[in-house]
Amino acid sequence: MSGISNDQELRTALNRLSLKEQRAIGLLYINSIKLPGIDPGLQKTLELALESDNGEHEREIAHKTAKSIAARTYTACGRDTDWEAQAEHFVAAACSAALAPEQQLTPTANPAWKAAIQSRMAHNCLMMERESSAPWNEAQKQYEITEEFLLTRS
Repeated sequence: MSGISNDQELRTALNRLSLKEQRAIGLLYINSIKLPGIDPGLQKTLELALESDNGEHEREIAHKTAKSIAARTYTACGRDTDWEAQAEHFVAAACSAALAPEQQLTPTANPAWKAAIQSRMAHNCLMMERESSAPWNEAQKQYEITEEFLLTRS
């Protein structure tokens, strides 16, 4: 496989994955965001979701917890100064997207893509919090995560 260099190539690669693989790679995108003061419930949810031996019931509980945290932290998105709280909202929303039950997904939905976009938003909020002008591109990091994921599943 040649390298992924843009979002169109990323979406094409993600659309070729099974739902289980889309969930797994979506969680990898989320896990790459280092949120300093992450809510302990959200941290536990992410850890639970990343454990591949968990079943449908555990995933459903993790999804409900992430969705609840995303709803609770939604109001943080209106605050101008609490970038870390906004980042936490986007991490929770990404986790919720990656874990959404199959019956809630539209035929064209891709949980990995939704998790990727929400993770990028979290990363942007953290850049604002740190007043960082570092050139690190979250999309590029996701391309690399995807390439590695695709290589290891082959």
